[in-house]
Amino acid sequence: MRRAVAVRLSALLAAGALTAATGVALSTTTASAAAAGGVTGYATQNGGTTGGAGGQTVRATTGTAIHQALCGRANSSTPITIQVEGTINHGNTTKVSGSSCNTAADKIELKQISNVTIVGVGNGAVFDQLGIHIREASNIVIQNVTVRNVKKSGSPTSNGGDAIGMESDVRNVWVDHVTLEASGGESEGYDGLFDMKDNTQYVTLSYSVLRNSGRGGLIGSSESDRSNGYVTFHHNLYENIDSRAPLLRGGIAHMYNNHYKRLNDSGINSRAGARAKVDNNYFEDSKDVLGTFYTDEAGYWQVGGNVFDNVTWSSRSGDHNPAGPNPTSNTSVSIPYGFTLDGANCVPNVVAQTAGAGKGLKVSDGSCTPQNPDPTDPGEPTDPGPTDPPAGTNLSLGAGADGSSKASGTSYGNVVDGNTSTYWSPSGSTGSVSVKWGSATTVSKVNVRPASGSGTIGAYRLLNHDTGAVLATGSGSDTVAFSPVSLKKITLEITNASGTPRIAEFETYAS
Repeated sequence: MRRAVAVRLSALLAAGALTAATGVALSTTTASAAAAGGVTGYATQNGGTTGGAGGQTVRATTGTAIHQALCGRANSSTPITIQVEGTINHGNTTKVSGSSCNTAADKIELKQISNVTIVGVGNGAVFDQLGIHIREASNIVIQNVTVRNVKKSGSPTSNGGDAIGMESDVRNVWVDHVTLEASGGESEGYDGLFDMKDNTQYVTLSYSVLRNSGRGGLIGSSESDRSNGYVTFHHNLYENIDSRAPLLRGGIAHMYNNHYKRLNDSGINSRAGARAKVDNNYFEDSKDVLGTFYTDEAGYWQVGGNVFDNVTWSSRSGDHNPAGPNPTSNTSVSIPYGFTLDGANCVPNVVAQTAGAGKGLKVSDGSCTPQNPDPTDPGEPTDPGPTDPPAGTNLSLGAGADGSSKASGTSYGNVVDGNTSTYWSPSGSTGSVSVKWGSATTVSKVNVRPASGSGTIGAYRLLNHDTGAVLATGSGSDTVAFSPVSLKKITLEITNASGTPRIAEFETYAS
């Protein structure tokens, strides 16, 4: 049934590359900053989604290494950021055992865990025929990765055929700047690209590409599985999808500023009492893009600001009830978070510039003004450059210090003693050190002083350890300023370095 998808694949990829040349106003974030500071939509609710912010950062080039990182934590909720580079497949993904993990050989298993970020870095991360399974888990971030050709039948099979699948009491997941793709539909062995079922809530899918599949994704596995919802989809490209863009059974979903192109049979399928808020999307060269399909249990929608470009609508009959040709609202949906809408007419250009893996984690600034900033490698955060030398009292003097690891002969306290001849080093090339106070202290500037003989810091980020928020990112050793923040603990997390860095002083200032 879906062999036509594979036939059109190369042509569609070429067309996407041409579209990406169009200018649009964008702002660029780094991988580390986006993971804690850029989360949007329903993933900001229920306490928010920070992933592994504030924890250790490790690199992985195999699926086994990803599982080892999960299993090597102190417990199943210890925060961790796993930077992935290379191709992850069945050949390099094995089951790893441990008290802090529950893994499997045929998928990346994020099961019965929390506080994890998986982010593609360097030349990119591709999960080839290997899906990502999130089960009984919370506070998960997946960013800047490609997942392709995951099968539920044929060979090899993985994750029930879902590129990213969530089930069984999942909470707070942010999937951002990913590319999810297949090469056909169910008859070719593929299932959904982005599925949520069995009590999955507070999820955001943003700036991502879903293409060349029979099924885009679902929320709820059956008409009786109505415990899912509170899902946001924004600035995504759905291209060459037969149906389920998404299928929504019960619950609430918010779709805004998405570009839907070549939805071949149906698009947003709201049914079984579901309510969808559909704002400022661009539907193009598609059929029956909104409605209740393949069931007599109705769903509902609130629509506004959408563009329907060469969209055809079928007649209503039986269990096929499209919302068009002139879609109107039949419910009202209250959204609890703030959001800024791009005008629907500029959505194709905005999404072409921002959506998918390998786009430098660019996001729209909402202005639709043409601009082409240089892309940023998400594995190497942008160096903001030195600011003016700090003035006033070094607040670190007399404060406490701790960290994630320390090399033999070094001490955390050496970064707060005012003596540049002593230093802290991590036990490897990456690690973190913190300055802490007994009461809340306002900080707006940090100066990192290296010791002699130091390895070069490739990238670091500064964290508000109290909340996990990223205050700033940088490279090398320099002075960094940020908006004043009151906190009890600030963390310098080195995420990339050549050699073993030596930090003589981790100075903090109020101004």
